[in-house]
Amino acid sequence: MNIAIIGTGYVGLVTGACFAEFGVNVTCVDKDEVKINKLIAGEPPIYEPGLDIVINKGVREGRLTFTTNLPEAIKKALVIFIAVGTPSREDGDADLSQVAGVAAEIGQYLNGYKVIVTKSTVPAGTGALVKRIIAENAPQGSSFSVASNPEFLREGAAIEDFMHPDRIVIGCSDPQATAILKDLYSPLYLIDIPFVVTSVETAELIKYASNAFLATKISFINEIAMLCDRLGCDVYNVARAMGLDKRIGHDFLHPGPGYGGSCFPKDTRALGHIATRLDCDFKLVKATIEVNERQKEFMIDKIKRMLGEPAGKTVGVLGLAFKPNTNDMRESPTIPIIKALVDCGVKVQASDPVAIKEATHFLPSSVKFCNDAYETATGADLLVFLTEWNQYRKLDLEKLKPLMNKAAIADLRNIYDPEYIRKLGFEYVGVGR
Repeated sequence: MNIAIIGTGYVGLVTGACFAEFGVNVTCVDKDEVKINKLIAGEPPIYEPGLDIVINKGVREGRLTFTTNLPEAIKKALVIFIAVGTPSREDGDADLSQVAGVAAEIGQYLNGYKVIVTKSTVPAGTGALVKRIIAENAPQGSSFSVASNPEFLREGAAIEDFMHPDRIVIGCSDPQATAILKDLYSPLYLIDIPFVVTSVETAELIKYASNAFLATKISFINEIAMLCDRLGCDVYNVARAMGLDKRIGHDFLHPGPGYGGSCFPKDTRALGHIATRLDCDFKLVKATIEVNERQKEFMIDKIKRMLGEPAGKTVGVLGLAFKPNTNDMRESPTIPIIKALVDCGVKVQASDPVAIKEATHFLPSSVKFCNDAYETATGADLLVFLTEWNQYRKLDLEKLKPLMNKAAIADLRNIYDPEYIRKLGFEYVGVGR
């Protein structure tokens, strides 16, 4: 089967590379010629563990190609995935301009029956919009189907998530198109991955509902952590006991500076906008968003209290990406935290295993970037953990301590045991600990 992936961002690139791994012939299309040339040379524009290996294998074995030639890709593909960006507008609604533009171009170049699939995260009703735009631009008598196939990839574990997903959701009203998509995903069907086949609108909503629920779990445990700070309780034990209840589960019960990235902030805002447009007062999602914004302020206050008078002090920041195993800085909680410190006259020096290049586009120019944790700690009045990279979990703290101006740690990801850190002579504060 020949398929086309339009858009070589995070979702499109992972999807195309993994389908090629299944033995499908994949053409990935993007209008950014520089990005395409880098991909042809084996240089992915994003950091995702294992992605470069899968891409290079697909290219080497002739199943994965990259091009800027959209008409040619459309003409030779049976299935066309739309995987372009849907960023937030100022009112929180999803900006569908890229989706609409691609749909118009697909219509212009239809040359036979095609299945057009929205892989981008889009509001319910977008499938109908895509269908109408394609029909308006297609040659008379053209035959095509529109489907929704939302992605549930976690940054940092995307290859594993694609190869061994919890479920595959197919939104489609056409039995022929549904059969084609099931065939495309047959390697997963054969290993008993559950398939949910539903309407296009329902599939579109499933993605938003899933992300909003996970974001709500994060905001909930952050609220519990605040109570733990006030009561002298340990949120680690609270979350562990909660997670042992199979109805709740352990995932996403880890307090910290709040969620970020390309999905949760955007998708919670979009779901809230959809509810408002339909005259539904979605209080829970509103509260989730409010708690997440407030959490960053709590973290800033924790840091300031440890610094005393912040002006002129030096803070070392470990971790910049919104989560480990990615270089994604989009809506990372580190951004407002570091900006607030700089605004208070704090000298910030920071490091991250892979995100420094990206971070330069988001952080104040005064931030000094360091090579590793020990350089970051040198001369610091406070060391702040903002991303829980594995390499930060077993630092030589006895080596690190004399490098600092003051032995003080703000562990905003609860990486270390407070008792252990304090025994080493550090002033320590965590989140809910």
